[in-house]
Amino acid sequence: MNNDPPAIGIIGGSGLYEMEQLRDTAEHKVDTPFGSPSDVLVGGKLGTRQVYFLPRHGRGHRILPHEINYRANIYALRSLNVRWIISVAAVGSLQEKYVPRDVVLPSQFFDRTSQRAVHTFFGEGIAAHVGFAEPISANLRNLLAESARSLGYNVHNGGTYVNMDGPAFSTRAESEFNHRNGFDVIAMTNLPEAKLAREAEIAFATMAMITDYDSWKIEEEPVSAEIVISHLLANADTARRVIAAVIPQIPNEPNWPEHSALDSALVTDRKLWPKATEEKLRPILLRVLEANPREAIR
Repeated sequence: MNNDPPAIGIIGGSGLYEMEQLRDTAEHKVDTPFGSPSDVLVGGKLGTRQVYFLPRHGRGHRILPHEINYRANIYALRSLNVRWIISVAAVGSLQEKYVPRDVVLPSQFFDRTSQRAVHTFFGEGIAAHVGFAEPISANLRNLLAESARSLGYNVHNGGTYVNMDGPAFSTRAESEFNHRNGFDVIAMTNLPEAKLAREAEIAFATMAMITDYDSWKIEEEPVSAEIVISHLLANADTARRVIAAVIPQIPNEPNWPEHSALDSALVTDRKLWPKATEEKLRPILLRVLEANPREAIR
């Protein structure tokens, strides 16, 4: 019988395409009902913990933000018994205090995406509405903050991440609007991951790595791919170091609030669940199915 604790997932963003610290690695090609993930998942040990790494944009950065199959990515991780996810992202700063190469650990999101229909696993006869007032796992975010500070990095614990569609960067008018409204960072990928992780009962936190000032800061050169890339290597090294430090701090038992998010989310009576949909979502619903094998969910 396998008594190992549940696994930890790492989603790598721009510049972070592999985790060299993993040992005893193996590639896992996971098929999902929602299609293929961004790439094969690389599983291995970091210390004593099982970790699965997935490059969000594929190795070699082949997938644009609006092309990412977020449902397949999170489904694949959950099917491998991942219950915590650290999602690394390159972001633009919307405020003076966040400078390139700083680490920001957002506590909130502001949704400016247009593809919300594919930011949920549910539908097809099973309705669920997860609580999302606090979209980030505070416990995981605080562990990341402690680890980053212990390594001497300039870290900001909290703030709002604006999620836009992309792939083009913001116009100056859009960037100035986000700046004036007090938002903190902007990027194109993490909100869908956070929503789907909550539905999958995974504790999720974003590790946002500042690469630029977007385009609101007129004394700075407007953001470009060249500017972003110039900071990516340093940020990727920071992310690897912080992740290696935080993994041993993550508990073995998945007993944080996010790990039972479906208890108050499922609306459809269990007796009415279509069998095909229940089977399709089995990895997502596994804890609920095991806890209530015969009872109707209300």
